[in-house]
Amino acid sequence: MCQHQPHCPPADAPDREAARLIAFHPEQGWWLLCNGVVVFDDTGELLPDGRSIPARRSPCERAA
Repeated sequence: MCQHQPHCPPADAPDREAARLIAFHPEQGWWLLCNGVVVFDDTGELLPDGRSIPARRSPCERAA
């Protein structure tokens, strides 16, 4: 997916969130990274292969 240099970390890498932002929809609570990962504002993630990564914090903690 990544066409720029240096390449973004792949979706299965621990630092996958370091990939470049290519789409941002704060009104819907998500953004898309260059490596195909969808990150949600509650810190949950959806990987390109369909696996989900649970949120590391709850929306209540975010508002505090």
